[in-house]
Amino acid sequence: MSLYVVIGFGPAGAATARLLVENGHSVRVVTKSGRSAEPGIEHVALDGADSRRLTEAVRGAAAIFNCAAPPYHRWASEWPPLAASVCAAAEASGAVLVMLGNLYGYGPVDGPMTEGLPLAATGPKGRVRAAGWEEARKLHEEGRIKAVEVRASDFFGPGVTDGGHLAARVLPPLLRGKAVSTLGDPDAPHSWSYLPDVARALVEVAGEERAWGRAWHVPTEPALSVRQMVGLLAAEAGTGPVAVRGLPPAVLGVASVFSPLLRELKEIRYQFDRPFVADSSAYEAEFAVRATPVDEQVKATVDWWRERLTTTG
Repeated sequence: MSLYVVIGFGPAGAATARLLVENGHSVRVVTKSGRSAEPGIEHVALDGADSRRLTEAVRGAAAIFNCAAPPYHRWASEWPPLAASVCAAAEASGAVLVMLGNLYGYGPVDGPMTEGLPLAATGPKGRVRAAGWEEARKLHEEGRIKAVEVRASDFFGPGVTDGGHLAARVLPPLLRGKAVSTLGDPDAPHSWSYLPDVARALVEVAGEERAWGRAWHVPTEPALSVRQMVGLLAAEAGTGPVAVRGLPPAVLGVASVFSPLLRELKEIRYQFDRPFVADSSAYEAEFAVRATPVDEQVKATVDWWRERLTTTG
């Protein structure tokens, strides 16, 4: 049994930690606030940007999974020290560094995104995510650490309650048969990364030396628009056809005055207004994890949200 350290316990961190436990490993989770212990998982309260304490926490680990996510409006200030600290801990411990990344670093592109595209983002959030990976890759090439990045699109699935088109903004009203609203063009093709597939990819590349030193896209089903996904979810839920409305820019402009999150979304609005498609064929050609069929994704997600709303109201 090996020790693995997971930094962050949001949807991806929690799914990864629990998958590692299912695979028979010992898991230590690092978060700022800590949590109560659960079977197979030790929770440690510390700031991941504290390099000294993080290095102590990862001693003896086979791999470090960086799934942390600072508050969206503080990415520019909090990502760089966190990324530097995680790299330092990986160097000191010799553990494989597995970074959960996203697609922001590419910036707006024409056509499907592949791992070979340049990291050419012009906005601060895209640049800071790209810089974190570039630093880890540089250290890997120098032989100082062993690093790999797994890039996901918008999360979808059980356990995802915010931060995405198909989470809290869509599922609760949909399950009640009410209209849903979405950012941007509801008919633009969009890639959705199913949360269990994200966790499985992270765990798989940690043990595959040939994966290290580069980035990979999470295995993902073919892109579907918000309207198409809402149709599948409504059919599974048995709520009948549900209207899908794009939020007008004027409404978003007014709402952003009061919401830091909506203000920050201006930088990545292009992801919602045009096709946003990830190509995961490179991963699928090399490794075993495959995207869960979309009908299974939809059923599991509806079941999870139905139970959640029953217990929480």
